[in-house]
This record gives sequence, C-alpha cells and structure tokens, in this order.
Amino acid sequence: MGKSVRIKSFELVAQDISDVDVHLLHALSAGVGWPHRPADWEFLRQVGEGIVAVDEIGRVFGSAMWFQQSEDFATIGLVITTTRSQAQGAGRWLMAQVLERCKVSNLALNATKAAYPLYLSLGFEHEATVFLNAGKVSAVPELGPAQGSLGNLPVSQIDEIMDCDSQGFGVNRAPVLEKLAETSSICVLRRDGKVVGYSMRRPFGGLEVIGPIVASNDEDAIQLAAWHLKTMKGCQVRIDTREESGPFAEFLTQCGLAPVETTITMSKGRRFLNRSATAPWVFALAGHALS
Repeated sequence: MGKSVRIKSFELVAQDISDVDVHLLHALSAGVGWPHRPADWEFLRQVGEGIVAVDEIGRVFGSAMWFQQSEDFATIGLVITTTRSQAQGAGRWLMAQVLERCKVSNLALNATKAAYPLYLSLGFEHEATVFLNAGKVSAVPELGPAQGSLGNLPVSQIDEIMDCDSQGFGVNRAPVLEKLAETSSICVLRRDGKVVGYSMRRPFGGLEVIGPIVASNDEDAIQLAAWHLKTMKGCQVRIDTREESGPFAEFLTQCGLAPVETTITMSKGRRFLNRSATAPWVFALAGHALS
C-alpha cells in the first residue's frame, strides 16, 4: 500500500512518531477515550517504534506502534484513528505501513471489538480475551503464608526475573522489562533462592497498573498481586488479565477490581499464547501494547 492515503479532500502521510509533539498524541488518544497521558506516550516512544498519519499542516489523524520483544517477535499497539479518518480506511493503511516496516513474521496485539474485523482480514487469529479489571481497591482478603519468600527487587537486580519471565511470556523481552523497571515497584517470589514469580506496579493513565504478574499458579499470582494491593486501599488500580474465572480472577473481584472492558488477543505467524500446566504464565499483562 502507498506511503500516503487520501481522506476526502486532503492527503495523509506517514511520519515517524518520535518527531511529533507528544501533546498531539495525547489529544489523539483522549479523542477516542483512551487514558494515556503525555508521560505514558513518552514512555512508549522510548521502548517502541511507530508512525503517525499527518496532513499537510501537521494535524495528527492516526497512530500505530510496534514493540520489538525479540529478534523474531513484536507486539503492536496504539493503533488509533480519528472517526473521520477511520471511515476512509486510515486504520487499514496504518496497519499496512506497520506490517511493511516491522521486519518480523511473528506478531501479536490486543484488539478492541471495533478493530477486530480489520485484524482478522489482515490474517491475525483469535487467541484469548483480555479482561480489564479496574476500580478502587477495597479490603484485600487475608491470605495464608506464601509458598516461598516475597520481597522487593531493586532495579539493579532486574536480571533475576528474566528467566521466569521468558518462560511465561515465550521470548526474552529484557529491554522492555528493563525500561518498565525504571518506573516500577517490583515484588519477587523466591523458592529455594530461585525467582519463581514476580509482579510490577507503576503509574499509568492517572491510576496504578499492576502488571506484568508472572507466576506458575493462581496462588502465587494472588500473593504477588496482594503484596502491592495491601498498601493501596482506596487507590484506583487496573490489572489486565486473561483469567476469566478461577481463584486469581475471583481475588481481583474481592479487592474491588471488577472487569470493566475486554479486548481480544490475536496473533499472526506462530501462536503467541502457549500455556503449560507446570511453567510460569502471564497472569497480568504489562499493558495492551506491550502484552
């Protein structure tokens, strides 16, 4: 598809997202009801690449980003178009630019219901539903002792979680986690001195996000979430999970974090989600764009 697209009486061209005023990106996401603050956009521009659709006077009509997680795998996110440009095919054009520029064959994304048909038509396949659990933290249920030791992990020791995360996520995404860690509080669960699970908490969109949470079972995931939540009563918190039911999902609801929205995890190339009964699993996402 061409490097430009005509929208009625004007033409849009692709421009590197790093060259655009962050406040224009904030206005774009706010226009579709997404919570990203300028600081959130700045963070995402540091860890990923992207393009924006702009007209001849620099107005932004759309965006799309991709995040290289490993040599052969990337996640796609922040695919946003204004209502005016979406009706004229700007979303499809933006995705064509991403697929051309992102030089990997294995991709994943989390699709809104509105964008789901577009991604299906581009060869992405449905894998799972993501539940955005959010709300004001109420009382956190009393838990028994963790099976192992829970504690804070300094950023300088971030390498200790990489093996556990790689098993759960499927690839080694060290650069992304290292950047996340700079603004996160990190809890790790150790058994026999080995990290078997971890959780991160950071500010996003005017609230606190807990994620990723990587653990081998619901009980460990609950302990890793509770480590943060027990100090956050009355705070607005968000946890994105693919757990529709079971102990972890029930625990979030008990804490006041009910599902308020869903998206759909999709992949192109090899399958993204490959859960094993004994290996670590991503119980909470780092974010819809980072997965």
